[in-house]
Amino acid sequence: MGGSILGNRVLRKEDPKFLTTGGVYVDDLLDEPALNGALHVTYARSSVAHGLITGIDYSDALLMPGVVAIFSGADLGLQPQPSAYNPMATRTLLAIDKVRYVGEPVVAIVTETREQGEDAAEAVIIDYDVLEAHVDLEKAMASTNLIFDACGSNVVFDSMVLGLPDNTGDAYFEGCEVVVKGRYINQRVAPCPLEVRGAAASWGTDGRLTQWLSTQHAQGAVAPIAAANGVDAAQIHVKTPDVGGGFGAKIGAYPEELLLGVIAKKVGKSVRWRETRSESMVGLGHGRAQLQYVTIGGTRQGKVTHYQLWAIQDSGAWVDMGTILAPFMTRPMSSGVYDIPNIECRTTSVVTNTTPTVAYRGAGRPEATAAIERAMDMFAAEIGMDAAEVRRINLIPKFLTPHTTVVGQTYDVGDYETSLDKALVAADYKGWREKQKARRASGDPKQIGIGVSVYVEITGGVGNGESAKVEIQDNGHALVYTGTSPHGQGHATSWAMLASEQTGIPIEDIELVWGDTDLVPIGTGTMGSRSLQQGGNAVFAVAAELVNKAKSVAARLLEASEEDIVLDKDAASFHVAGTPAVSKSWADLAVAEKAAGGLVHSDVIGVSGATFPFGAHVAIVEVDIETGKVRHIDHTACDDAGTVLNPMLLEGQIHGGVAQGAAQALMEEVRYDDDANPITSNLADYAFISAAELPSVRVVHMETPTPVNLIGAKGIGESGTIGSTPALQSAVIDALAHLNVRHIDMPTTAEKVWAAVQSAR
Repeated sequence: MGGSILGNRVLRKEDPKFLTTGGVYVDDLLDEPALNGALHVTYARSSVAHGLITGIDYSDALLMPGVVAIFSGADLGLQPQPSAYNPMATRTLLAIDKVRYVGEPVVAIVTETREQGEDAAEAVIIDYDVLEAHVDLEKAMASTNLIFDACGSNVVFDSMVLGLPDNTGDAYFEGCEVVVKGRYINQRVAPCPLEVRGAAASWGTDGRLTQWLSTQHAQGAVAPIAAANGVDAAQIHVKTPDVGGGFGAKIGAYPEELLLGVIAKKVGKSVRWRETRSESMVGLGHGRAQLQYVTIGGTRQGKVTHYQLWAIQDSGAWVDMGTILAPFMTRPMSSGVYDIPNIECRTTSVVTNTTPTVAYRGAGRPEATAAIERAMDMFAAEIGMDAAEVRRINLIPKFLTPHTTVVGQTYDVGDYETSLDKALVAADYKGWREKQKARRASGDPKQIGIGVSVYVEITGGVGNGESAKVEIQDNGHALVYTGTSPHGQGHATSWAMLASEQTGIPIEDIELVWGDTDLVPIGTGTMGSRSLQQGGNAVFAVAAELVNKAKSVAARLLEASEEDIVLDKDAASFHVAGTPAVSKSWADLAVAEKAAGGLVHSDVIGVSGATFPFGAHVAIVEVDIETGKVRHIDHTACDDAGTVLNPMLLEGQIHGGVAQGAAQALMEEVRYDDDANPITSNLADYAFISAAELPSVRVVHMETPTPVNLIGAKGIGESGTIGSTPALQSAVIDALAHLNVRHIDMPTTAEKVWAAVQSAR
């Protein structure tokens, strides 16, 4: 008999399509009948960061070739809508009275072609009474020049409103032998998915609106689209074609997307919209953007006893998902993997005249890890102890039953010291320290830096379950319906493996159905590394229940007791125990059940809680102290995501995560001038990592199954990003430690590194 397919390196079912004919994205829907002759929508956007709109003149634009209609927010009768996270902050989907960031949509232009829309947008004249713009978080906090007047302050959320205490300041560290303070910037970054945002909308003769979206959560878009169009949710049908990356930025529905149904009804035709890359850089939500004040204290023997964090989150120009990441993701994970008996953490969220921040790969957890890992390095440097050893002294001991930290977060399982040891050995940590010593002794201008990080993160905490349906077709093939949404992770392969494990149906005969709210009305989408542990878990459980249903049908057909029916997974058929010669295939059962509604089972399967994957990364860099140039030359990642379903998919997620984490540590940063004008609005100005800047990543496998779900799996989609970023930042600083450089804010660009060296001399 064959063994389990789970845990094996199964090639991705998706790849033949993507590598040959290619995916079908929103902008590729050229053969969709409902979009035949669709018009194109272009948005004229604010050119100032903060100002009152004093006039809009689109008369010249209306006369341009191909222009069908032009709408302002007032033309569409748009009304202010409150933020879900602070109801005192309100906005209209098109700015009417006030603009709050460069790139905010103000006017919608409908044309026959996309190019005509771009030309017409340049002819729209918008007059502003320019106001002071805020880029600096601390200045925005103190200013009486408010971005949202009704909020009474530019501080739009604070952990103290949750009843949590303020930090007590320096008094908290009385009695500590060693106290180290730091001010760290976890810089703003752009998600930059390969596919920019796109959408299309068409009203049917039945009065329903079908909207195609490049989204991570089709089901979550139904309610806001219905609200924008003033219709019941039952009148909305959302369809998601292939999605070219999201990283959290495509979870929610944006104003440009929400307005398409309104515009389509106004012009009486279907409409399309796709942003340019430059629009994406200022319109698609940004990530990170957190200022951190950190104080750490303890003994000269290396024991950390006190830790204090004040995380100030840049919300950008709207109170969106980014606003709550600090209080609800950074704060609960502030202790990281360390057994620190005394921790204080306050978070404050502030609006600025910049692109709104949203969830981005890790969403608040990388920020927590970056803060505590940087603090551990500073503490180690202060007492003259090896950074890896300081971490080892303070790690929470291995636990296989839930462990609650001092900040109140309960981890499922953890074995942090083993992950650190595995990473250090695989990376040859001692060998690299010897090479570093030799380089320093020789005075080589190219110095070696070694960075270590140990992390834990929370995954699968969004939603308390997921929907799944498994349906057997007349030919014995299976359709698997899921409420999660793939955008590169390999769901078609993973979910087929899980269904095959239960049913015996070959994975090539299992097809995944997703991203269609008529076919899958219930779903929480893909975010927070929840897919496998909730969506996959649901498929696994539902497929098992379908097998039980099938046994009942087989028992009737074989005229036997249900208890005597067994499933031969190798043959994908059912027979009476001991008599395999007479059997019924899945096709036989599906045909037999056709009149009764088919052989199908669906359910929403809950999970008992979130999971907490963990691991350790070791990064090696070479730094040219004469030019500041940093080369990432070696990387080891030991990431424990519980039970591994497919090692190849896991490694792919780690490789991608390390790439994004390294990019933040070394080069990526969204920048604005003092007037909040973006100066990184294209991929020529925004540093974007490529394979040429990355080493091969050494992946060290470790599995500590979680009891939270049937599979024993934890999330892996964000782990590589969380572990790699502080390791790279630490490595760069470590290369310069003998020159008395103690800290460099990310990104550790050549300019910053060179300046740090000059200042230390």
